[in-house]
Amino acid sequence: MLFMAACLFLLSATSNALSDQQGVAGKIKGATEKFDKLNSTGAVLPVPENIVKVHGSYQGGSFFTQARKSEITRYQCSACHNGKRVSVSDGADISHADIKVTHGPEGKPLSCDTCHNKNNRDLLVTSGQKGIDFDHVYDMCGRCHFRQEKDWRGGAHGKRVTYWAGERVVKNCTSCHDPHSPRFKKRWPETYSVPHN
Repeated sequence: MLFMAACLFLLSATSNALSDQQGVAGKIKGATEKFDKLNSTGAVLPVPENIVKVHGSYQGGSFFTQARKSEITRYQCSACHNGKRVSVSDGADISHADIKVTHGPEGKPLSCDTCHNKNNRDLLVTSGQKGIDFDHVYDMCGRCHFRQEKDWRGGAHGKRVTYWAGERVVKNCTSCHDPHSPRFKKRWPETYSVPHN
């Protein structure tokens, strides 16, 4: 009798486990369906307003990056770089004295025209002379730093502003790196951990 009760209990437990597995399979199928913005709950973090959609995509679809033009204190460049003669002596030294270019080989930094469009200073430039908007600086940086750009697109390089997938927003290259001196300076850790014995 006790044996019969144990068998009935195991049969009932197995039946419940199988129905749970079908429920799990249904949940997995539901999780892979296309995201429905209209019938979803509100986002925990609001998506920032000052963003632009990244050209191209990655394996997870499209994503966004922070707009940069509003952060550039000297933009629009064409206010001074307009083809007219500058009447102030040493105007370039006065307006760009704080820029120290250490981007490129040691002792032979890149020139301004490597990245800035000669004909339209409000744009960046690629080696093919195609103009690039400052908000899409990753298109220019990725021409030389293609491994970092691939990692950035895939999510392994750069910092998140919001989310890991879906409408993810990531920092742009120049949000973290000074374009004229992009290498982070070496520094000691800010805190000291006592070694384990």
